[in-house]
Amino acid sequence: MADIKKELIEMLNRAVELEYSARIQYLAHAEKVKGLNSEPIVERLKEIAGDELKHEEMFRNLVCNYLGGDVSMKLEKTFDANEVIQILEVNLKGEKDAIDYYKQIYKKVVDNKQDLQYEFETLEHEIRHIIIDEQEHVVELSNLLGK
Repeated sequence: MADIKKELIEMLNRAVELEYSARIQYLAHAEKVKGLNSEPIVERLKEIAGDELKHEEMFRNLVCNYLGGDVSMKLEKTFDANEVIQILEVNLKGEKDAIDYYKQIYKKVVDNKQDLQYEFETLEHEIRHIIIDEQEHVVELSNLLGK
């Protein structure tokens, strides 16, 4: 297996771990939001958790079916929060960190296009799609925070 594929498998497996953890964190945080006007925030957190599940599936598909690797079953660190503002802020930071990391993966894919003859377009498309989703989450969480 080409070195670039091994490197991408490692990077994408970390992305899988980030998405697993993000989904768990969003669902746990959604259960903590209480009080007046909490329902739209709870629903949005659960909806984002659903998006993270789709991202997990996309990353797993890339690792296993396009790059021939084994997918990670580990979790990245999660961050607890109790108050709504803290919940939104910790998740906003997580989204921004994920975008920064996924852009590194995207650059690696684009920079090694010549070595990914039969995988490039799918890798490029899927990773870009996930980055766009995560950017949407940043906007939504920022709007909820009034930023």
